[in-house]
Amino acid sequence: MRIGIIGGTGALGKGLASRMIKTGFEVFIGSRKQDSAISAALSLGLKEENGGLNYDVASKCDLGIITVPFSSQTETLKGLIEPLKNKILIDATVPLIPPKVMRVQLPKEGCAALKAQMILDESTQVVSAFQNISAELLQSDAMIDCDVLVCGDKKAAREEVISLINKIGLTGWHAGPLCNSAAAEALTSILIAINKNHEIKHSGIKITGV
Repeated sequence: MRIGIIGGTGALGKGLASRMIKTGFEVFIGSRKQDSAISAALSLGLKEENGGLNYDVASKCDLGIITVPFSSQTETLKGLIEPLKNKILIDATVPLIPPKVMRVQLPKEGCAALKAQMILDESTQVVSAFQNISAELLQSDAMIDCDVLVCGDKKAAREEVISLINKIGLTGWHAGPLCNSAAAEALTSILIAINKNHEIKHSGIKITGV
């Protein structure tokens, strides 16, 4: 499977790329700037051609992952409507609005994932995941003792994303329709608050009762 990480030059994008490369997936790193994408690809041990503009990466991938800041989500996706048609897009966007990142601030659409689905073609299946996983841990070889909530309107699309998550060493859970991403996105601000108030670095969530 060819995985395209849109806006993949940041900590989360490179962390996910690192895990997927180690698992054997073919990964492409996208950016608004060609040079930045190529530099990120090379730093991950990929070839120069594995880095490119977001549009080109979205065009060649089988499955996309968007890891841009919330402030860039709308502009980025509006330019990718055509190449993402008939594909699954994993949206890891969290609506953090500095400086009050410990305060839940969901958009008027309900959540970032719903906003993404409204922007994209109806044939694109947006699935929400990875909002509550430390980018720093993803970039390391450490075992990550956190679970991933996966929200999406189509069960088959959620299944495909959960399979991907499990293959890279994490545990994914069906968390219901895309609107439920509001809870996962809001949890990020809560986890940031927990980290600060309890002086820990990588708080996460774990599903119990299994």
